[in-house]
Amino acid sequence: MDALLLAKSFALEGLERILPEEVANLQESEVRLIAYTTATLLTLTWLWSFLNHEKSLWQRSKDSLFSFLRSVPFIGAKIRSELGKVLDDIKNEETFRHRDGEVFTTTLPASGLSKKHVVQRADEMDKLLGGADWRNGRVSGAVYFNSEELSDTLCQVYSKFAWSNPLHPDVFPSVRKMEGEVVQMVVDMYHGSGSVCGAMTAGGTESILMACRVYRSLGYERGIAVPEIVASVSAHAAFDKACEYFRMKLVHVPLNEETRQVDIRAMRRAINSNTVLLVGSAPQFPHGIIDDIEAIAALGCQYSVGVHVDACLGGFLIPFMEEAGFPVPLFDFRVPGITSISADTHKYGYAPKGSSVVLYSSPDLRHRQYFVAPDWQGGIYASPSIAGSRAGGIIAACWAAMMFMGRDGYVRSTKKICTVARHIAKSLRDEPGLFVFGEPNVSVIALGSKQFDIYRLGAALSERGWNLNSLQFPASIHLCCTLRHTEDGIGDQFIKDVRECTAEIMKDPSAKSTGAAAIYGMAQAIPDRSLVKEIAWGFIDTCLNAKQ
Repeated sequence: MDALLLAKSFALEGLERILPEEVANLQESEVRLIAYTTATLLTLTWLWSFLNHEKSLWQRSKDSLFSFLRSVPFIGAKIRSELGKVLDDIKNEETFRHRDGEVFTTTLPASGLSKKHVVQRADEMDKLLGGADWRNGRVSGAVYFNSEELSDTLCQVYSKFAWSNPLHPDVFPSVRKMEGEVVQMVVDMYHGSGSVCGAMTAGGTESILMACRVYRSLGYERGIAVPEIVASVSAHAAFDKACEYFRMKLVHVPLNEETRQVDIRAMRRAINSNTVLLVGSAPQFPHGIIDDIEAIAALGCQYSVGVHVDACLGGFLIPFMEEAGFPVPLFDFRVPGITSISADTHKYGYAPKGSSVVLYSSPDLRHRQYFVAPDWQGGIYASPSIAGSRAGGIIAACWAAMMFMGRDGYVRSTKKICTVARHIAKSLRDEPGLFVFGEPNVSVIALGSKQFDIYRLGAALSERGWNLNSLQFPASIHLCCTLRHTEDGIGDQFIKDVRECTAEIMKDPSAKSTGAAAIYGMAQAIPDRSLVKEIAWGFIDTCLNAKQ
């Protein structure tokens, strides 16, 4: 009854402002009709908003429960205490530990330093802080090339265009041309027809963000308030970021536990009238498995939904694998139904960090990526991606890398990388205590164990100088092979170290992890994922800290 009176008051106040005389002459039955109608509309509006939310009802219920528990004094105090200990452990990790002689610069020098002094300071900092031995192939991914000649070439080209900015194509026409050529070369790699087009971005995450923005716009045009993306649990976290940024809903579907490919039946069941995009990975980051792209594209055709192929990781491997002797199922614009593809040039394309390409099946889709402010006092403002000003030097260096490598160079590097990756996977598949996830298609080998905490193996390998990626759900580690791992003896040394470390761990398989491995294992087990977010915030805060 209180709700009805509130609705009545709300409705009558609004009507009195518009039709004061008519409201004064209303009968009681008419007033009640207006009140009931208003109450019904308000209820339906609230219900629609409640159901059409970017977070599922289950997730919101969990969030509310954990928020309540943290508000309970003794529980909240205990959580804050334990969280503080974890954050202190992070600050004390080797990566962030202060070295003797380390100097922190927190204000501008009173007088500018000479070129010689600046370079000297940079060299001293690099030598003092050190880091993982990426030059000798001990790091998973991160640095993908192994050619000093290529490095010198890119640095020389970058220096010529360091001050250029494609926001001003009239001032820097050569950079504009280079960007167009980079995109068109990638279109050709992915068998794009005359209508296929694209744009450069600052990395794989931005490529994915731009694609998601395109499909969100399509959803809005169809009257969908919260457009939905259906993707596997192994799809890149950039899709989560896009949904948070653009108020979309990400519907995760499980993997086939044996193949580690997305479960096509589950994907079909997840499609509804709000779905605007299906995602397939080629390959996915955690386990290096290529999803069944043709089956996903067939669903896209059946339900008139866009299909994005995330080839950010393997974007400059999979187009050359068949020519290198490693056939793969179709994954590009030869497959009907594929509407966009993202491929990173700064990984196996060997361009400097900060470059990627996103492709679309038509200019109509690409137009929805653009931002245009037609009424700004500063003039008509238009940009193809998130950034306004962009680094022309990166675009020029990316173009230089592709020209330097050529198709034959990419085929050779693909052959080397896929060969060593398959060699490692085959050698470790039957290692006692270990298993390899699925059948790795490209360059990533993921390892797990049913007998011991796999993070212990990651920690043991770290002590031997290796730097691998730790994964979760399920707990695992992986090596992303690069050209560095194809050099003589690197792959075999990794196999040897894994076997020796595993044999040592198997002497006491039930022992617990310590240090960073323990933190990662603990984070995976925390049911309140908001706590994990706070741990991650603390990690990023520590990364950005420049105070002694």
